[in-house]
Amino acid sequence: MAEDRTLGSTLRRPALRRLLGRGAEGGARSGNASALVRVLHDPVGTTCILVALVIIAACAMAPWLAPYDPTQIYAGERFEAPSWEFWLGTDHLGRDMFSRVLYGGQIALQVAFASIATALTLGLALGLIAGFGPKWLDAAILLLFDTVRSFPVVIFGLAVLTVLGASLYTVIFVVAVTSVPTFGRVARTQTLSLKNNEFILAERSMGAGMGRILRVHVLPNAIGPLLILASMDIPIVITIEAGLSFLGMGVQPPTPSWGNILNDGFSYIRQAPWPVIAGGMPLIVTTLVFTFLGETLRDLFDPKLRRDL
Repeated sequence: MAEDRTLGSTLRRPALRRLLGRGAEGGARSGNASALVRVLHDPVGTTCILVALVIIAACAMAPWLAPYDPTQIYAGERFEAPSWEFWLGTDHLGRDMFSRVLYGGQIALQVAFASIATALTLGLALGLIAGFGPKWLDAAILLLFDTVRSFPVVIFGLAVLTVLGASLYTVIFVVAVTSVPTFGRVARTQTLSLKNNEFILAERSMGAGMGRILRVHVLPNAIGPLLILASMDIPIVITIEAGLSFLGMGVQPPTPSWGNILNDGFSYIRQAPWPVIAGGMPLIVTTLVFTFLGETLRDLFDPKLRRDL
């Protein structure tokens, strides 16, 4: 009995609590650092990171890189072939395709990053609460996830866009809502796997609340798989935005989007093929780059998929 009381008083010391907190945080930080080193030593991962940075930088600096206004009409320059004056040619209204592709990339990346960040934040919060909360709350959150995922993404998007109207913010809302269950389930699974670990039980025995345990111990260890999932979902989101814009339910003309660039190109493909090529190639390259980057991160971070095992 005396030994139990001594052990209990020792566990309640603030110094030991700080030591446990620093141990969990340090382990997560060292794991993230080693993972980053592995990514940089992988040729495919390094190439994908460099290409992704180039794409992001080019789209972010579109106002300075674009030689023309993307909505400016040059009636006498319709269907111009690629040249030094118009690097990717012009469309049926004489608009410069290179400028439109750069600004369209801004729209695609804005939708991707905004919707993925929103879905990751909401899904992470709900997943942590579901995994560490009571059973009834876990069941309620899972029911919410299943309800949202029961609707096909495209059908749900078309229904919401019909009610709210086609706009950039509506597309972000649709993608974020339909992506929350995916991130939430992964966060819940990670939380359940860490819930009964010894360092968590020790922290709870010292009287730590759920908020501190989730913030200090669970969150640093659960964020890695979510970031991998986010990188793999970016090309999916870009494709969804392009598809909705192609159908006329996303970004509306004259605002350039890769989807409506493709739509205009297909309408006049017999007159000139380069509008389709100019709109399709950035979409293909961006999708492949982020897909291979996500696959590389998954192979390096998941022990079951490590190539060296």
